[in-house]
Amino acid sequence: MSENSSTKKILVIKLGALGDFVQAAGPFAAIRRHHQDAEITLLTAPAFAEFAGAAPWFDKIKIDRRPSAMQIGKWLGLRNWLRWQNFSRIYDLQTSDRSGFYFKLFWPGPAPDWSGIAPGCSHPHTNPRRDLMHTFERQQEQLLMAGIAGVEAGDLSWVTADIKRFGLDENFALIMPGGAVHRPDKRWSNENYQAVARHLISKGITPVFIGGAEELPLTLKLAEVDPLCRPLTGETTISDLFALARKAKLAIGNDTGPMHAAAATGCKTIVLYSAASDPALCAQRGEDVVIHSVDDLKNLTTETVIKDLALAST
Repeated sequence: MSENSSTKKILVIKLGALGDFVQAAGPFAAIRRHHQDAEITLLTAPAFAEFAGAAPWFDKIKIDRRPSAMQIGKWLGLRNWLRWQNFSRIYDLQTSDRSGFYFKLFWPGPAPDWSGIAPGCSHPHTNPRRDLMHTFERQQEQLLMAGIAGVEAGDLSWVTADIKRFGLDENFALIMPGGAVHRPDKRWSNENYQAVARHLISKGITPVFIGGAEELPLTLKLAEVDPLCRPLTGETTISDLFALARKAKLAIGNDTGPMHAAAATGCKTIVLYSAASDPALCAQRGEDVVIHSVDDLKNLTTETVIKDLALAST
């Protein structure tokens, strides 16, 4: 049953990253349903503020500037904000060391009701195997322990964007070859992605390369394989990713946040995992998702992946 009080104020903490944010859509919606008459604020990273501001789940967005250890003034500012807001409950869906420390900012108290893993909080997620659960089931159980049942997969149909500016026809596929620079073992090789692009072109499908601005040199290099390739790296918003995926024949890429956005739309999504990440804990969820999980992506052949491409592009 929802808490029926227009004076209640709820805070949800979700700082990132994109994949985690997408997988929190169901929990966000469940919190909104449970607290129908409350004012709900999301504390999040700057990269997600605009996207979250358009969501139907929150009344206010507060940007977390992530003060460093030595920025005492900013820590005091965050502490004052948390205490003065008079939140009746806080849902920490980040459950990181940083977000857990925010609970300590209420010392010497009193602290509001708190759902998370911070020591001493009122509604702890006490499952000792929580770190072995998939992100969605972990948050689902956390909310159940806080009194919110019926958490379902998130509905992201509200995400819209005008993608006409990209000038794409109906036959295109998304390729997301990037990933964290410090995690090269999560990336399939450039040669393999170029082989995929050539295969798509042979089937009359335009390869569209997607990624963050820092990945522009990578995608420009990959796009050299054929003039028909379209690098849109650094040109897309989060909402654009959803709109593009809804129109795409398929999406293929490494285990990255944008692949979660693609999967959530129902787009045929092919995700490549190495031993650097475990799909049992963080796999993309959607109506049509194929996961290739190998210890070393060097052992994943283009022939294996192209079989999936053939099925998706028919």
